[in-house]
Amino acid sequence: MGVDTDTGTGTSAGTETVGGAGADLRDAGVVVTGAGGGIGAALARRFAAEGARVVVNDLDADRAKAVAAGIGAVAVPGDASAVVAEAREALGGTVDVWCANAGLSSPGDAFADEDVWAAAWDVNVMAHVRAARALLPEWLERGGGRFVSTVSAAGLLTMIGAAPYSVSKHGAYAFAEWLSLTYRHRGLSVHAICPQGVRTDMLTAAGSAGELVLAPTAIEPEDVADALIDAIATDRFLVLPHPEVAGYYRNRAADPERWLGTMNHVQRTWETGAGRPQTPADGKI
Repeated sequence: MGVDTDTGTGTSAGTETVGGAGADLRDAGVVVTGAGGGIGAALARRFAAEGARVVVNDLDADRAKAVAAGIGAVAVPGDASAVVAEAREALGGTVDVWCANAGLSSPGDAFADEDVWAAAWDVNVMAHVRAARALLPEWLERGGGRFVSTVSAAGLLTMIGAAPYSVSKHGAYAFAEWLSLTYRHRGLSVHAICPQGVRTDMLTAAGSAGELVLAPTAIEPEDVADALIDAIATDRFLVLPHPEVAGYYRNRAADPERWLGTMNHVQRTWETGAGRPQTPADGKI
């Protein structure tokens, strides 16, 4: 939908509210963080194709501007935690959809440096919290808004070789879930996107663990965007571009011991194939 900024109602003639099932995205004000490439760029392009007014955010100003120029959007570079006000201004005063997509891959184990853990938590969780703080007052007042969190299947399951990433993505999922259960009766729609491997720079950064676990079933960023638009049409919280993740998630809950044993087998396969030592040495694995 488009927002009627004169009335502040969150609706415009001939369109439905941006929250809820069957939302019309034409003229909606959409912000996508981390949209200089990968999933974020695909989301920005798809929202633009749906007729939305899009703000493209990325730390890399040149990449943000390039994506924006290609879809008739506005680039607002900078830290995803601190651009709500500028993005809102670029959209004429109202944000209808916020896509908290910026993220860090953050590989490492329990011995990863403190700053790696802190950065993963800051970008993958706290950036979402800060955006929500800035957006919720307006959304709750008008009774509508849509928050999209790019999580990961690691937020439902886990990812070998990436403790800071897995833990922080569980946090991102938990926050999205909390937003949904707390505010859905007040017009807020929330979506948690949880793909497995996607052919982006982040998959490359996952290294040998990504090659083992993620690459065989990797999909294109555009497939993730398609899955989100389908979820918006029915106002579905959990977005699974890899449908098989639902089964893995059920198995994890139904029989944790069996699931952990299976994942430990994957871990051992990776250790053997990568030639990694299985015990800490000088604080590192």
